[in-house]
Amino acid sequence: MSVFSSTRPAGRAAYRPSREFVPDILAGSVPAISRMITRAEAGYPEAAGALSEIYTHTGNAHIVGITGVPGGGKSTLVSALIRALASDGHKVGVIAIDPSSPFSGGAILGDRVRMSEAATVSQAFVRSMATRGHLGGLTRSTLQAVDILDAAGYSPVIIETVGVGQDEVEIATAAHTTVVLSAPGLGDDIQAIKAGILEIADIHVVSKCDRPDAAALVSALNGMLAMGPSGRNPVWHPPVIPVSSVSGERIGDLKDAIGRHRTHLSESGELSGRLRAIAETRILGTAKHLFQQKFNQTSDTLENHIRAVVDREMDPSCAAYALLEWKDREPET
Repeated sequence: MSVFSSTRPAGRAAYRPSREFVPDILAGSVPAISRMITRAEAGYPEAAGALSEIYTHTGNAHIVGITGVPGGGKSTLVSALIRALASDGHKVGVIAIDPSSPFSGGAILGDRVRMSEAATVSQAFVRSMATRGHLGGLTRSTLQAVDILDAAGYSPVIIETVGVGQDEVEIATAAHTTVVLSAPGLGDDIQAIKAGILEIADIHVVSKCDRPDAAALVSALNGMLAMGPSGRNPVWHPPVIPVSSVSGERIGDLKDAIGRHRTHLSESGELSGRLRAIAETRILGTAKHLFQQKFNQTSDTLENHIRAVVDREMDPSCAAYALLEWKDREPET
């Protein structure tokens, strides 16, 4: 048989061009959504046109970012929130960011392990995606997956991050509403100051509210918030909501707070500013990705410039300009 034959092995489905999935995605087809997210995550060049077409159908979903220190119970909270939102008739999309396996590059924890109960809710779509070494937890394909769910009619779309470290605050530049989860016993009052959580949070949630030390954490957060307005928005005052994700206590209050914040963004005009910030972040992030991709493919060029910088034959700034082919660099004044 010729290697160019169109005959395929028995049982193997023919490859469908990505553009053929677009009508199915717009109709809410779960298999089509899953396949397109897989292609976006894998970086299929062939999928670029379909993703561009999908983007023209976005802009209806409310994007909610949920972050917080590891071990705080984010997945349990998301699971409880899914059930509360679905009970109100919402189609809920969830992209859960997992740390990458150092061997396969795939998500380690997986949505079936983390949110197995919530994944059975008929109105919910839950998908895990790997960070693939991206420190902030959000990759280009993460936001493309959000686009796919948005176009498919899911709202809200929840992004659950790996966890806030010292620099992991990217979620605030990708979501309309950012929910920060703190847990008693993890030193979150100090962590909040170090990681700048007070500046990125639109809503604070304290998990495990049945624990005796939860009240102290709520008080500490309220005390810090009382010292001044949020750096993100001087008008909106982030509420602090103690919840029990296991029992469902006050999950409804969180759901209502998300709704109030969405209304606030729309009525205050702040939403337009956040949409511009999200667009800017995505453009610059994609440009950075393409830059890195280009020089990964031409590693000799990059290696030559690295060697020149190490040997003090060229300074880092000149090397960067050379890589970008900016030959007519004007002297700084």
